[in-house]
Amino acid sequence: MGRGRTNKIRLSAEQRQHLEALSRNGHAPVKKILHARVLIMSDEGEYGQQRWNDQQIGAALGLHRNSVARIRSSFLEQGEQAALNRKPRQTPPVPQKLDGEKQAHLIAICCSPPPDGRTRWTMKLLVDELKARSIVTQIGRETVRCTLKKTNCARGKSSVTV
Repeated sequence: MGRGRTNKIRLSAEQRQHLEALSRNGHAPVKKILHARVLIMSDEGEYGQQRWNDQQIGAALGLHRNSVARIRSSFLEQGEQAALNRKPRQTPPVPQKLDGEKQAHLIAICCSPPPDGRTRWTMKLLVDELKARSIVTQIGRETVRCTLKKTNCARGKSSVTV
């Protein structure tokens, strides 16, 4: 037979009530609901109704027993929010191609008059101009488009004559 748990979860009445409300409302992400249910089933305090081990909790919820143990230890070491929520990402997955200075150069190019024979700047012209001025070595037109959209910068007015 296995050893008893050395780190027991004892939920207060308000913690248990909060977790039960979270697991029943159906508006939270599924992962958060699962973690709340793991904590409720792991409760060995005075409000816990049944004694579950990690294997039983995992089988009931469709998780591996190691996942159950990780959620429990996260609750004990870092608190309820750490056990329920994902850890925020430290850095973005891909660094920005255009920082503030390069964005300023792009906006300055957009505000300048377009090349001769053109009525406005196209995305391809902007990309070529950024490369020609050695502001960037490589950039796609979609990056330029998203940057202009984010900064609410128009590509110049078209000269429509009637």
